[in-house]
Amino acid sequence: MRDILIVGAGIIGMTLAYEWRKKHPEDKITIIDKEPHEAFHASGKNSGVLHAGFYYTTDSLKAKLTAEGNKLMKEFCYQNNIPVNETGKLVVAKNEDEVETLFELEKRSKANNAGAYIITEEEAKKIDPNAKTHKYALYSPNTATVNPREVCAVLRKKLEEKDVKFIFNMPFEKYEKSYDFLINAAGLYADKIAHKFNHGLDYTMIPFKGLYRKYIGKDRIKTQIYPVPNIKNPFLGVHFTLMADNTIKIGPTAIPAFWRENYSGFNRFKLGEFLEIISLEAKLFFTNAFGFRDLAFYEMRYYIPQNLINEAKKLVHKLTGEFKPMTPGIRAQLLNKNTLELIMDFLVEYDDDQIHVLNAVSPAFTASFSFSKYILEEV
Repeated sequence: MRDILIVGAGIIGMTLAYEWRKKHPEDKITIIDKEPHEAFHASGKNSGVLHAGFYYTTDSLKAKLTAEGNKLMKEFCYQNNIPVNETGKLVVAKNEDEVETLFELEKRSKANNAGAYIITEEEAKKIDPNAKTHKYALYSPNTATVNPREVCAVLRKKLEEKDVKFIFNMPFEKYEKSYDFLINAAGLYADKIAHKFNHGLDYTMIPFKGLYRKYIGKDRIKTQIYPVPNIKNPFLGVHFTLMADNTIKIGPTAIPAFWRENYSGFNRFKLGEFLEIISLEAKLFFTNAFGFRDLAFYEMRYYIPQNLINEAKKLVHKLTGEFKPMTPGIRAQLLNKNTLELIMDFLVEYDDDQIHVLNAVSPAFTASFSFSKYILEEV
């Protein structure tokens, strides 16, 4: 019997515990988290979209794991009576250039077994009359939504039934008990913990703030409506999400944040972290690495709510109600410090007695069960 310590009670930390328990029922598993409950950060603040897997290049882990993860997450939800809103998704184009990207996404969908395919503007109207597109759209019948907090709460309960111990309000630095194997799934602070063990030294976390607004009005949408993304970066653009309870929300933004948990005001402000990230972002700004300066200027305008609303309205024919602010989220995006490139794919480093999940950005929630299986098979 071994003592397994998992740092981080988000979806990745908990699915790793879930899959570890299947393989090694005799091991003692402890999950610690510096927050008061599970899924406190990104795992509980995301939209709960179960992506199909058509955005990603065929040689990526995201391509290999997302379609399978979509199926496994749905299976978990149905087995545990968690509602799944089988909404589907339309990716809509504004012009001819974006139509070209739609066809590229369809190629990726076929290669990734994601199930998305090109339809005409007329066919898109039948799926959702409110969606606005130019000539064609990409339709993804496998896309769905769930309540991420409910998923994580049920998963915690299932783990506790399997004798997995949770310790909350426990930062890794204050944990004093011995352990045989470490799994670092600490999200925004995964790089910091990895560095203590000489892992991930080429990387640092750069946070991006996602702002959302909730739609309140009579006009409706019937499916997820997304813009054609810039496939050179990992952000999908402002879109409409039809959530598990049929609430409609718009977002998220990808605004550079000034510290790792920069949700609002000076909440959770850390001076050292602020200085470190501002210095890094200044370097990215002046070099315009991966188009950071252009991205920053474009995204910062969304601090004015009407700009966010106007951007979302480009995707639909009519939505005339109000848009109320919602709790923002922070995307823990990994950056290569040497090349100043964003890490587009999942990234894990490990050795004989530890695993460090360094980059688990979207669609990590969707892929969590398949991602965890992959990690444990590799190790």
